[in-house]
Amino acid sequence: MDFSVGSLNVSRETYDLLNVYASLLEKWNPRINLVSKSTLDDLWSRHIVDSAQLFELAPQDVDHWVDLGSGGGFPGMVIAILAKELRPDMKVTLVESDQRKCAFLRTVSRETNCNATVHSKRIEALEPQNADILSARALADLNMLLGFAERHLKSSGICLFPKGLTWEKELKTAQDSWQFSHQVNTSEINADSVVLRIEEIKHA
Repeated sequence: MDFSVGSLNVSRETYDLLNVYASLLEKWNPRINLVSKSTLDDLWSRHIVDSAQLFELAPQDVDHWVDLGSGGGFPGMVIAILAKELRPDMKVTLVESDQRKCAFLRTVSRETNCNATVHSKRIEALEPQNADILSARALADLNMLLGFAERHLKSSGICLFPKGLTWEKELKTAQDSWQFSHQVNTSEINADSVVLRIEEIKHA
């Protein structure tokens, strides 16, 4: 029997692992504020399904997915749990400078036995990752994210960046400094939000 995570069908085992993750987050959140307390009641939709939609936008032949500023693990840890079933050979790297959040992420990785590596470093200090996919949620404006992509994304790689109401302004500002191709995907969760798919990035 298949279970749904947004429009993605997964096995019962994967669905259960996502619930293990959700339970750990609810347990740890009062101590280290992984997500806003006001979103906990809608954790599945606001965070898990919102993250899972990025998985569907990625090509099938991805070897290395890097998530920057992972925080509580969105979208990176959701991607790693989904990949365990759907793309078992894909490596997922989560980058987070906050040591307490890294401890949480490593706990989730251990409890769900998914293929996630956690780096507790600043993005600028981390050795280039040569990522096939680069994601970041609520980390920085697009201009700064493209600077991170220049360091950590392979030349043929793709960025998947969820963005809210200001996405058009961010896109226009970034185009003053960068050349890139982009695709705008409306969010499954919020009609005012999008996921930007960006590739072929060069300095303008």
